[in-house]
Formats: sequence, C-alpha cells, structure tokens
Amino acid sequence: MKVTIAKTAGFCMGVRRAVEMAFDSANSTATPICTYGPLIHNPQVLSLLKEKGISVIDEIPENGEGTVIIRAHGIPPGDRRALYDSGFKVIDATCPRVIRVQSIISRHSQKGYASIIVGDKAHPEVIGLLGYAGENGYVTDSLISLEELPEFEKAIIVTQTTQNSEFFEKVRDWAKKHHPHYKIFNTICDSTEKRQAEIKSLAPDIDAVIVVGGYNSGNTRRLAEIASAGGKKSLHVETAEDIDIRELAGASHIGITAGASTPNWIIKQVYQDLEALLAQNERPLYRYAFSLMRFLVNSNLYLAVGAGCLTLAGTWMQGLPFQLLPILAAMFYILAMHTANQMLERQFDQYSDPYRAVFYQKNRYALSLLAFISGTGALAASWLMGRLFFIMFICMSLLGLLYNIDAVTRNSAQHRHFLKNIPGSKTVLTALAWGIITALVPPLYSEGYISFAGMLAFAWTCAMVLVRTAYFDIMDMQGSRIMGRGTIPILLGEKRTIRLLKAMLIAMVLVLPAGVVAGVISGEVLLLILCPALMYRFLQGYEQKMIFSGMHRGFVMESFFLLAGALSGLGILLL
Repeated sequence: MKVTIAKTAGFCMGVRRAVEMAFDSANSTATPICTYGPLIHNPQVLSLLKEKGISVIDEIPENGEGTVIIRAHGIPPGDRRALYDSGFKVIDATCPRVIRVQSIISRHSQKGYASIIVGDKAHPEVIGLLGYAGENGYVTDSLISLEELPEFEKAIIVTQTTQNSEFFEKVRDWAKKHHPHYKIFNTICDSTEKRQAEIKSLAPDIDAVIVVGGYNSGNTRRLAEIASAGGKKSLHVETAEDIDIRELAGASHIGITAGASTPNWIIKQVYQDLEALLAQNERPLYRYAFSLMRFLVNSNLYLAVGAGCLTLAGTWMQGLPFQLLPILAAMFYILAMHTANQMLERQFDQYSDPYRAVFYQKNRYALSLLAFISGTGALAASWLMGRLFFIMFICMSLLGLLYNIDAVTRNSAQHRHFLKNIPGSKTVLTALAWGIITALVPPLYSEGYISFAGMLAFAWTCAMVLVRTAYFDIMDMQGSRIMGRGTIPILLGEKRTIRLLKAMLIAMVLVLPAGVVAGVISGEVLLLILCPALMYRFLQGYEQKMIFSGMHRGFVMESFFLLAGALSGLGILLL
C-alpha cells in the first residue's frame, strides 16, 4: 500500500500569512484581540485561536477596544472604515491575492465599469469584493445566471480567488463569444490552480483520494468535487477521526491533498493514522518492522543510539582509544534529557507531531520511568569517569530542565528569561550540549586535555546536530508560531534556513580535508564526509517536495548519526 501527499497540500500563502499574524499578535500583546468574522475556514484553527484568547466579532461595535484582525477573505471598504472609526487598532490580514482583485474592481468601478464576479454569493470574499464594486456589482455562479445578466456597455469579469479553473474557462469562452468587449481577468489564485491541477495529475496513478479540510471551506469542497469527477474514490474529511477505512478497501495507492486553510498538523495526523491503519493489513514482518521503527523514534531510543555513535565518531576523529564509559554516558544523557523535555512539551507536540503527543500521553508513566532510569545511568557513568564529569553532567542536566520548565510555566512573552527571547537559542544550546558530551568529554576523560582535533570534532558534531534540529524546526514552524517559539526558521524564514543548513553541510565536508592537510586529523577520517554529503542530499529532497511522514523523517535524519558511528567503527576495525 502506497500513500502520496500532494506537494501543494495545506496552507496557502494568504492563509499562512493571516494565521501567523494572528498568533504573533497573541504572543506579543496583552490587549484584547479579535477577528472580524472567522479568520479562515477551518474549525480546528478557529478553536485554537479561541484558546489563544482571540475572539470573533460579527458586528462592529460603536466603541472598539484592543486589536481587530481583518480576515484573510477581506471585507468591504465601508466595514474597514467603520473598524478604524470605532477605535480599534486594525491589523489587515487580507490575502494579497484578494487585495489584487479588490484593486481591479475598485479601479474599474471608478471608471464606470460593471463588475461581474464569478463566485459563491454567500462567500465572505465575494461579499467583500462586492463592496468595492458599489451599485454595479453582480455575482454569478453558473452559466445560466451569467446569461440572465443585462448587457453592459463596459464590464469586467473577475473570479473569486478559489474558484474552479475549469468553470472559469467556460465563462471566458462565453464572454468571448457573446460579449467580446468585456475585460476578463483571471484572478484565481495560483495556489488554487496548482492544487486543482495536481489532483488531476495524480488521478491516473491513484485509486482513492482523501481531501482534508473544513466542510465549509469552498476551495476544499472544490478539490473534493474535482477528485470525485475523476472517477476515483474520494473522501472529504475534516480530521483523522473522520476516515472510514472501509471506504478505501481495495485501494493500493492513496493520494492525500488538503485545502488552503488546512494546517500541517491535521494533514500529518491524517497521514500518520492512515499509515498505521494500512500497516495493519500488511504482512506480519512489515507490520512488526513498522511498529518497531515508530517506537524507537518516538521513545528517543534511536536518538540515544545515535548519540553513542557520534561519540564514537568524535573519539575516532581525535585518534583516541575506544572507551565505553563516555559512549554510555552520552547515550543515557541524551535519552534522559530528550525524553524529559518532550514530556514537558506534549502541548507543543499536538501541533508538530500529533502521534508523538498521543504516544507520550498514553505512555507517560513508563516514559517518565525511562527518563529517570536513563538519567541515573548517565550520572552513574559520569561518576565512574570522575568527579569532574559527574558535576558537569549534573549542571548540564539542571540547565536543560530549567530552560524547558521555564518555557512551559511562563507562556507570556513578556516574562520569559532572556535566553528564551533569543530566536533559535534552544537549537543552538542543544547542539552545544551534544558537542560537549560527544566530542569534548572523551578527550578529557582519556587524555585530560582538548587538542585541535578535539575542537574540530566539537565543531563538526555541533553542526551535525544543529542541522538535524533546525530541520525539524522547519517542519514544526506552524506549531512554533502557535506556541510563541522563536526558532531559527521563524527568524530567517524557511528558504533562508535551508540555505544556511546547506552551507553548514558544505563547510562540514570541506573542514575534514582541511584538517587532514593541516595534520590535525588522520586521512582515514575522510570517510565521515559521507554523512554531511548525504544530509545535504536529504535537504535537496525536501526542497524538491519529497514528502516523508514525521516518523520516516526522524528515522532517516537520525540514521545519519548511526552512519557516522558505523563508519567510525569500520575505520577502527579495518584501518
């Protein structure tokens, strides 16, 4: 069974912009915030906005208080003026694509043109557009109603940005035939066109389609209509709970797409639940392998093995003898800290990795015990290594826990300690902690000092971990916005962050030969170039929209750590 996620599934630019503006406002101000009408057409996002203290008003009060956000669909100009006049601080989250249509209508209306809007009469975007057309605005949703309109001396035809592109082509043909003097503007959003085109292109290769999004979302309903028109089984679901696996019986390839107002975590939850349901129908060997992989990734056991492997790589890079205690200390420490931190961040996981949130909630007592046992193991290993290492591990553990406890207990942006106010601080500090444990502890334990090779190993390991963590920050950008997190991707944006990570990986490839030329490390260590090279290819795959589920992403990304350990072990044994 194969599952393919459409490349264009999820938030469009306009919806993403509106949601980010709303959450950024909620995270940065203590004054009342509301939206004039529902911000977007997705009940889960609207419920979340309500939890964040963002209410919805349907009528403009005489005296407004605080901040009002104009919905992504836009509003009539009269309502905009009334919001300002009432005393609100106004944040305009109207989609730029909608603003373009508003401008076209307003400009031509002032010149005496009639405006024919192809769209749904009751849709808020169309209601807003009519406000710019004044008395010469007309709405049509079929060729029949189009033919019933009077003939105009001057007229323009525009479309609701989420209109069906096939229907617009019929309108264009009709106008060219009957009213060639009408001006026609294709104002369908390119995101809408891409979604509709992609679902059509997927049709020959799939047996069924799941369309994810609000039942009252116009663009989502149109996607479901297009999928059904292609003759394939089609399910329109709002959440993963709405999936009826019986309706997908006999399908060997399932496609998933989503409306422009569907958040990533809903799509991810649908994918994860569908993946688990389909795995139950596979052969026992695949079923067991899938369950084991999922357990290892979500329990952080796989990551802990990766920490041990990076410690082995750091040891080999510095030409140190094999020592078991630093490896065990690193594995126990990483397992304890990551498990404890994710226990504290279950609320965040609801919006970044829904399955992991459920996994931690369901197994919270067993995972708490695991964190305690592994923490004790880290302290025991460090005690055997010496008093210095014992104190070091205690201090690092306390600092890590205090950092995350502060994030949970102090939600207001005004009350965070200064480290939390630095975007990307957690990602950088995580990388530094890994670097200390995996690259600096082994030489201190073995030789009592840190050489130039140790500093190179420290920088190389920190970069590996930073790339891994920042990549997951990119995946979790929506959740970070919701929780008010200042991550590197939030600061730089997705594309700039990817470019930064790729530059770091190139530097990691180049620094090892430079170290060999300088005589700092031995030539055999060049085997490790394979790790950043493959990570670079992984990021290229992400840019090319090669979609993985959360579990597969974690497994593949953390496998690069294991690869470093395997290459190092091979080098120690054979070279």
